[in-house]
Amino acid sequence: MQTLYLIDSSLYVFRAWHSLPDEFHDIDGAPVNAVQGYTRFLCDFLERTRPTHALAAFDESLVSSFRNAIYPEYKANRELPPPELKVQFDYCKQVAAALGFHVAADAQLEADDLIGSAVEMARKANFRNVIVSADKDFGQLIGLHDEQWDFSKDQRWDAHGVKQRLGVRPDQVVDYLALTGDAVDNIPGVSGVGPKTAATLLAHFGSLDALLTRIEEVPYLRLRGAGQVYARIKAHREQALLSQRLAAIVLDAPLPGGVDALRWRMPDMAALDALFDRLRFGPLTRSRCKAFAQAR
Repeated sequence: MQTLYLIDSSLYVFRAWHSLPDEFHDIDGAPVNAVQGYTRFLCDFLERTRPTHALAAFDESLVSSFRNAIYPEYKANRELPPPELKVQFDYCKQVAAALGFHVAADAQLEADDLIGSAVEMARKANFRNVIVSADKDFGQLIGLHDEQWDFSKDQRWDAHGVKQRLGVRPDQVVDYLALTGDAVDNIPGVSGVGPKTAATLLAHFGSLDALLTRIEEVPYLRLRGAGQVYARIKAHREQALLSQRLAAIVLDAPLPGGVDALRWRMPDMAALDALFDRLRFGPLTRSRCKAFAQAR
C-alpha cells in the first residue's frame, strides 16, 4: 500500500516564525526567518521519509474561509499575519514547489479542507495517509490504515491513538468539537461542556444527532452535573449544530489530476538556486537540497 504524506504547512511556517531569531534577510533586507525554518523542516522531512507522494497545504487567509460566512467570529481571536510574514508564506510555497512537493492553497478552503479532500481521494485509490500536523482536528480524518504525525515531537498515532488522546473515535471527533468548542479556532461549542463530559455523552449516544434527539435522557445519566449539562445543551442546541458545521473538514474539494498530481517530483535545482540567491541562503541548505536531486 502506497503512502501519501499531507503536510499542514502553515503550522510549521508559524513555528519557524516564532522560534527563529530575526537574523535572516533576503537581498532586499526583508526578514526570512520563517522561510529558513520551514526549508529546514522540509529537508528534515525528506531525509526521513523519501516520499513517493506528498502534499504541502497552506492557509491562504484567516478571514476569507467559507466558515467566516457561516460564523463571522470564526478565528476572529487570531491576529492576522503581519505583511512581512505574508511575503514569507509566498516564499515558502515557492520553496516547497521547487523541492518537488505538490503545493495547494485556496482563498475559501483552509489547509485542513485541502488535506481532508486529498485524504478521501487517496483512500479511494488504496493509499494510506500520514497527516503531518499536531492539530487535534485532523483526528476526524484518521482511517484504518492512516496515521497522524507530530513531526516536531516525533509522535505518531492511529485511530486507536485518537481515542486515547481525545476519548472518542475518529468518526466522533467533529461532534466532540461541536460540544467542547475549540478556543484556537473560536468555535463556540456548548458552554460548560468539557472534554470528559463530551466523551461520556458520545460514548452513550454515539453522535451529536442522537444526543439531541434523545436529550431528555441526559438528566438520568451517571454524569456529574447531569441536570446542568442537560439544560446547557438544550439551551444551546443551535450553537452545537453550528459548531458541528464549523468543525467538519471538507472532503470533496476538487483536486485536479488526482493522486498522480500529488507525486513527489525531482527538485528543480535551477529554481532553488534562484530562490536561494534571493533568500541569501548559505551552502549547507543548498547542499542538503542538491542531495535530494541526486538521490534519484
